[in-house]
Amino acid sequence: MKKNFKILFLAVFVAAASCSFTTKEFNDPDKDKLLLDLITYVLQKGHYDAQDIDDTFSEGVYTDFINGLDPLKRYFLASDIEEFSAYKTEIDDQIKNKELTFFNLVYTRFNERMDEIEAIYPEILGTPFDFSAKEIINVDYEHLKYATSKEEVKARWRQQLKFSTISSYYDLVEEEDANFKAKPDYVRKTNKELEEKARNSSKTSLGEYFDFTNDLERKDYFAIFLNTIVEEFDPHTNYFAPPDRDRFDLQMSGKLEGIGARLQKKNDYINVVEVISGGPAWRGEEIEVGDVIMKVRQAGEQDAVSIVGMRIDDAVKLIKGPKGTQVTLTIKRVDGSMEDITITRDVVELEETWAKSTVIEKEDKTFGLINLPAFYFDMENYKERNAATDIKKEIIRLKDEGMEGLVLDLRDNGGGSLRTAVDIAGLFIKEGPVVQVASSGKNKEVLEDKNDEIVWDGPLVILVNELSASASEILAAAMQDYKRAIIIGSAQSYGKGTVQNLVDLNQWLRQNDLGDMGALKLTTQKFYRVNGGSTQLEGVKSDVVMPDRYSYIDVGERDYDNPLPYDKIDAADYTIWDGYVDFQETIDKSKARMAQSEQLKLIDENARWVKKRRDEMEVTLNFDEYTAEIEKRKMETKKFDAIDTYDNQLSYRSLPAEIALMKQDTTLREKRKRWHKNLSKDIYVEEAVNVLQDLKINNIKAGKVADIRH
Repeated sequence: MKKNFKILFLAVFVAAASCSFTTKEFNDPDKDKLLLDLITYVLQKGHYDAQDIDDTFSEGVYTDFINGLDPLKRYFLASDIEEFSAYKTEIDDQIKNKELTFFNLVYTRFNERMDEIEAIYPEILGTPFDFSAKEIINVDYEHLKYATSKEEVKARWRQQLKFSTISSYYDLVEEEDANFKAKPDYVRKTNKELEEKARNSSKTSLGEYFDFTNDLERKDYFAIFLNTIVEEFDPHTNYFAPPDRDRFDLQMSGKLEGIGARLQKKNDYINVVEVISGGPAWRGEEIEVGDVIMKVRQAGEQDAVSIVGMRIDDAVKLIKGPKGTQVTLTIKRVDGSMEDITITRDVVELEETWAKSTVIEKEDKTFGLINLPAFYFDMENYKERNAATDIKKEIIRLKDEGMEGLVLDLRDNGGGSLRTAVDIAGLFIKEGPVVQVASSGKNKEVLEDKNDEIVWDGPLVILVNELSASASEILAAAMQDYKRAIIIGSAQSYGKGTVQNLVDLNQWLRQNDLGDMGALKLTTQKFYRVNGGSTQLEGVKSDVVMPDRYSYIDVGERDYDNPLPYDKIDAADYTIWDGYVDFQETIDKSKARMAQSEQLKLIDENARWVKKRRDEMEVTLNFDEYTAEIEKRKMETKKFDAIDTYDNQLSYRSLPAEIALMKQDTTLREKRKRWHKNLSKDIYVEEAVNVLQDLKINNIKAGKVADIRH
């Protein structure tokens, strides 16, 4: 089962939706049945695109609940699945009748199978693995059939444990070889000793995993079942049990301490789906979206704990920790390579989520770049600080430096406040619609920029990638539809065109002796471009497509189960910007340059290589072959080192006001130095500047617009 990629609110976050539903009594004394009744009622009354709870819906819940509990097919037997299948088209009726027969059966059987595995794994790990044997494991679990006997389950676990142990064994052998070479008097441990150590490490990790699962209660599994039901409506609709809602509230306040990354569980693996700007992982530049966290080791501890198969909440508990403490993560990269990363936990530095700008100088021309990590705003007072007013200030400062063209960098920007997106669009157009909003009743509202002030009427380029989502897509789409900016980046952006509200489920209960019922995050609106197209699934397609390492990997809304579909509505009434004289010609020139770029060809080759590695489903469990494969990958990746050593030959400098601050703030100086270093290797920024040079402004149009500086 999939969790959220990230919480992306386009409208101002609300603690509870104001739902004017028909009055209904909820008074079942059984809390599970009451929750089931309450949640399905709210879903059908309040969801933007409420699904029919029918046999097709039932089959979806059936498949997703079983797969969510046992994605690697290492617990349930084929006979269990045959028994469960009697309920494949009955779950919808059970939901309507508040029956829990299917859930009770699967929950009870799963716990029985867990107990059986807990009894046999010590026996498996008590026997040495023969890493000289020719053996291969197929990790295509999706197409793997369920085991037909307990003996087959045991054999499957033996192979799976050998698979997890060989990576530890490889690390230990590498470490011993390094120590032996570095210290002439070092006594090298035997391979037998290293194999035993690696096996014991696997045993310790699995023991801790079962300690976690043994602490789970029926209510925890019932929450999983409820989430399976609500996520059939769409992937961003989720049930939050009371503890989960508390954690969600903390996330929204930005006060969680940890590594600064959002995680998602997929097929028993914990994936990094967002590196939060300003967080320790972001500052360290060592963790990327797409990485898989395999193990976690606390400071002062010798053995790492495997989090493969662990509930995401339990994995997060291990990864999180107080500010200043260290944690070592074993990371599996998108190309399959493994690496240990040590991170000092910290809080997210809010100032790193704010807009920042730099002056770009190329020959005798001056350009500006503004990086916007999020569409932020002050919940207490919008006017106090928000992304739109900050962007306006940066534009005015860049104009004072003689800026001839502007790059707005929205890469990795996961969204935020819709209001700021509309206000930022208004900085570049005179007035007009920016986004259309359809609510659950299908009523449509057009949000407009009503301020005829234009802060920047010169050439504009917007950079996006696959992780540009939500409000980023609204802004980029509007500028594209108006032909106000040229969009450069990935083939398409993330593709999240929906908004969610958090509904407190307790508000429907007049008398409640059953305790806190939790909350439901509910999709209530969908967003459409001014041209009528949805950003849902399709995202924003760049005018100039430039490959990156995610080009051939499913990243975004389309990678979820049950996403809402793409659709279109009538276009809003808007007038295309007529300030350029060579808009399409500039796009064509850029495409021609990109086709000739050796650097982009190398990036594309790397992306294809990563895709190929990720699609490989067979892994050798023979140590010599395993080692040879790793060495082969290391050699193959050397050719891609040039991607990180590229120099775009552009000069960068901070604005005068920031330079003055740097004299007292050495940390700020180092941050900007690092940012400028990264920009100097950025071919996407280089092409953005080339496009700005090519864009010609219609002087008659430009002459009508006031030069707004202050």
